[in-house]
Amino acid sequence: MILEMKVPSPGESITEVEIATWLVEDGDYVEKDQAIAEVDSDKATLELPAEASGIITLKAEEGDAVAVGAIVCLIDTSAEKPEGELTSEEEEKEVVENKSSKPVETEPTAKTYATGSPSPAAKKILDEKGIAASDIKGTGKDGRITKDDAVKAVPSMGTPTEGNRGTSRTKLSMLRRKVAERLVEAKNTTAMLTTFNEVDMSPIFALRKEYKETFKEKHGVSLGFMSFFSLAVVRALKLFPAVNSMIDEKEMITYDFCDISIAVSGPKGLMVPVMRNVENMTFRGVESEVKRLAIRARDGQITVDEMTGGTFTISNGGVFGSMLSTPIINPPQSGILGMHNIVERPVAINGNVEIRPIMYVALSYDHRIIDGKESVGFLVAVKEALENPIELLMNNDVKKALEL
Repeated sequence: MILEMKVPSPGESITEVEIATWLVEDGDYVEKDQAIAEVDSDKATLELPAEASGIITLKAEEGDAVAVGAIVCLIDTSAEKPEGELTSEEEEKEVVENKSSKPVETEPTAKTYATGSPSPAAKKILDEKGIAASDIKGTGKDGRITKDDAVKAVPSMGTPTEGNRGTSRTKLSMLRRKVAERLVEAKNTTAMLTTFNEVDMSPIFALRKEYKETFKEKHGVSLGFMSFFSLAVVRALKLFPAVNSMIDEKEMITYDFCDISIAVSGPKGLMVPVMRNVENMTFRGVESEVKRLAIRARDGQITVDEMTGGTFTISNGGVFGSMLSTPIINPPQSGILGMHNIVERPVAINGNVEIRPIMYVALSYDHRIIDGKESVGFLVAVKEALENPIELLMNNDVKKALEL
């Protein structure tokens, strides 16, 4: 029997997908539920599982745009599995066994250097200068490049050399093209401004130091920064509801719930899954949901529904070392909070200079519906909650707030 596999609908409003990668080859024997392809929509990258076991015939090439409901491949379910072919579970077992039985390689007791190769000291200097060893003529024994050769070497100032000067051209995935389109749309259709502030993270550092291990033992997740920031944002959104709003033509829609989008990095690029009704979440609830969504994004399992909606976004560029940035609004939302790295800085405290862990925070907002007073007030409210979390986020009962 020949089974016609059709492209399933990844979600509402999506009419086509793009074949990002075939995970099998034409004529392969596939097993039911085996991932046979990765497909891109304009919102996410999803795996396409085989609907039955059999020999597969591919009907689309990598990079092809295929309409939802169109035939993407055929599976001959009457074909028998080739003799000697392992199942995916057997292959994984074999790989593990091979690794465990592989002899351990030991390093030779003495190192030899090829003619024209640099000494360790010379290699370090050349690496720092960005000069390839092949561009240097060594004066040492057998043409070896000495430290003195490396010190005297001068990097190219732009004169063409025989080095590699090639380029490559790669087609943008449908997801990346959609992200690019939305970023340009946000820039062109919103009156975006950014306001900044700084947060003394000492109180949160102290709380995490005292309760982090107990929290993890009790709940199975770490007490990170996202729970503090998410709950501080919820408090600020209640104080300044215009920030929890969006424009719909000539009307402004204001939400009485807080669906917080969190920007996470996945294998196919930036993804923005949504935590629903964060106003009802505890510290444990936020940390558990952040962990769940981050794992699903990392493993390419995030769904369109999990990234749809959201009334406000939090983006943490600090995990990559960003000191300060102006995050771009995630349309049709009207605000996004940017977190950054935490650096010890000298600050004035009661007339004295002290070293405190400081984070710069940024709020980008749509000035069409959010005034300067509201935007600055919102960010100040976030700062106040983060610098006084016991009173403003924990109701003066830390153990109860952390469910310990």
